[in-house]
Amino acid sequence: MKKTWANSGLDLHLDLPSSRVRAGLETALRDAVRDGRLYPGSRLPPSRVLAADLGIARNSVADAYGQLVAEGWLTARTGSGTWVTPHRPRPQPAPVAVPEEVAPPRYDLRPGVPDLGTFPRRAWLAAARASLSSAPDQVLGYPDPRGLPRLRTALAGYLARVRGVSVTGDRIIVCSGFAHGLALVCQVLRARSATAIGIEHYGHQAYRRIAEAHGLRLLALPVDGHGAMPDDLGPAAAVVLTPAHQFPLGVTLAPQRRRAIVEWATASAGLVIEDDYDGEFRYDRQPVGAMQALAPDHVVYAGTASKSLAPGLRLGWLAVPAPLLDEVIAVKEAAGAHANSLDQLTFAELLTSGGYDRQIRHARLAYRRRRDRLVAMVRRQAPQVEVTGIAAGLQALLSLPSGQSEDEIIAQAAARGLAVEGLASYHTGDPRHGPALVIGYGRPADHAFTTALARLGAVLAGRAAPAAAAAGRQRGRRESEGCPERGKGDPERDDGDPERDDGDPELGAEGVVPFLGRRPKADIDS
Repeated sequence: MKKTWANSGLDLHLDLPSSRVRAGLETALRDAVRDGRLYPGSRLPPSRVLAADLGIARNSVADAYGQLVAEGWLTARTGSGTWVTPHRPRPQPAPVAVPEEVAPPRYDLRPGVPDLGTFPRRAWLAAARASLSSAPDQVLGYPDPRGLPRLRTALAGYLARVRGVSVTGDRIIVCSGFAHGLALVCQVLRARSATAIGIEHYGHQAYRRIAEAHGLRLLALPVDGHGAMPDDLGPAAAVVLTPAHQFPLGVTLAPQRRRAIVEWATASAGLVIEDDYDGEFRYDRQPVGAMQALAPDHVVYAGTASKSLAPGLRLGWLAVPAPLLDEVIAVKEAAGAHANSLDQLTFAELLTSGGYDRQIRHARLAYRRRRDRLVAMVRRQAPQVEVTGIAAGLQALLSLPSGQSEDEIIAQAAARGLAVEGLASYHTGDPRHGPALVIGYGRPADHAFTTALARLGAVLAGRAAPAAAAAGRQRGRRESEGCPERGKGDPERDDGDPERDDGDPELGAEGVVPFLGRRPKADIDS
């Protein structure tokens, strides 16, 4: 049986036998109508044209058409041609079970995504036009696995200026986000016979799965108010850290711990993977420089445009130590996973023209205002809730009073059309922190943020009422028993004042809540 294409006006694949051609053509056309390849109303080519395409006699085509018209499969009219009978019902395929689509929440305060409505569309289009009009033809060919040289050079200059990274363009590798970069490094580690990797006790579960998928055992590092505790890295060949703004607790890795981790990496030939996921967004003090500058030969610095622009761009970058560079390039080239060259050109233009800096400054001010509104709402409606991790980034940690349930609050928020996440979903092993919510104030659009905040406040205030009533009953019992009221002179005084500065080690002089007054000049000019 020969397989032949008819391509005059309508591409159609027909199976024709080498003998009994007319009967074979009838069967092939009948099957095409029956299984839906020829839709009702589809116009067939004239018999002369189809005969020429298939290399058969015109009479064979005309006879086949006539037979199918007689059977009702086709309709023909002199001078108008032949087409599939319009009213013949199409066969219905058997129903296939598909998972139900989950409707997105109406209001979303989960962390990890910026306000997508702030993407600089006009600036991006202008950068795309400018870069493409001057780009040589060869950049549209198969790309360098490291990324386009123009983008790597621009990134090296930007990272040195803004984050203090010590790197040149030849050691930058453009990837499709942090997850992709982490997978590349984990693959190289496993090829070097590494067996374990250190991770922070609280962090993204997806990154843990990536490491495990590459055969690496996880060693969880406890995290306190000074960041990850590197006391016992044991057999770990590498450690993944978020030193500038730990996710999701929001603390900064203390200087002495930075030095301890660098000393461990230098002494043991270990590797530090620094996830600088939101390093540009600092509000109440100067940005903390990248850890990579302390040991460029032992730290892989990773950054992305997912928070500063949009995660849909799938643009990230690694500053790779020289001893590791060739191996990472080889792994990336073998995988064939390259970032889009046109997006790389556009981003390079945005970096070199100053458009990216303008976008960062605009976003920083907008997110700072949102953060201030979140903290003010919590102060007003749920003063028993402690807000931390707010000196940087796009999320805050809301620590709940002891005895409250994360799951209950998440369910109550969902009943109001609001999505929030609990801290418990981010830990490895036994939880080391009390109940808390991780609130992402960057995600909602401007028009939805006010309502999302009001609904969160209503949920927190509703949970506060039973706690306040219990405290009132306890105070009444003390008074009835003749116990003195706890006040200033009482050494056990605990008034729960949310504005009290308890010397939080992560916020330092800023305390638990942020400075809400005039912005420092350095932040405005940055």
